[in-house]
Amino acid sequence: MARVSQEHLDARRRQILDGAALCFARNGFHATSMQDVLKEIDLSAGAVYRYFSGKEELIGAIVAEVMGEVRAAFEEAARQSPPPAPDVLVATVLGRTLEARGFLGADGQPAFPRLVVQVWTETARNEELAAVLREGYDAVRAAWTTVVRAYQRSGLMRGDLPADDVARTMIAAAQGFIVQQSLFGPVPVEVLRNGLRALMSMGRTSGGS
Repeated sequence: MARVSQEHLDARRRQILDGAALCFARNGFHATSMQDVLKEIDLSAGAVYRYFSGKEELIGAIVAEVMGEVRAAFEEAARQSPPPAPDVLVATVLGRTLEARGFLGADGQPAFPRLVVQVWTETARNEELAAVLREGYDAVRAAWTTVVRAYQRSGLMRGDLPADDVARTMIAAAQGFIVQQSLFGPVPVEVLRNGLRALMSMGRTSGGS
């Protein structure tokens, strides 16, 4: 029997994750069964269970992947001197995350924000998922804290306030933007960028770009 390449295994895992994410986004976590996922991706149960034991492991993998991408983006920004301004950085990272999952749609509307809120809700009763989300959040917060300290060292941000406080606030801004999209419909990520830019301009002379 020919040996299955790692490329094939990775592609199959990607297919399963994307199909599961689409089902969860469209119908909700609890209303989606593994049979729904199997039907969506047109694979046998054996093919899927080779990679994931069930819905909980699937959603955990989706969460870990998203948080890993966000963390990596902020860690990359932290290596720049100085890093991109907060309004640019938050909008860019969030925009990439939303764009990469643009295939998640329901009734013609982006469904990824709805999926995110469903995940947050599920953590109240799923300790394993809560642990995955907490680990990802802590990693993203640490990466953002590193970025803030780089701002402070370069003189772009006042240095007398805890960097972790700023990190938590910027994460909260992105989370709130996702909640708004889930509740009220899609909004361009430039709205968040412009809002942060305006807040950052307080105390400066008006009329600048």
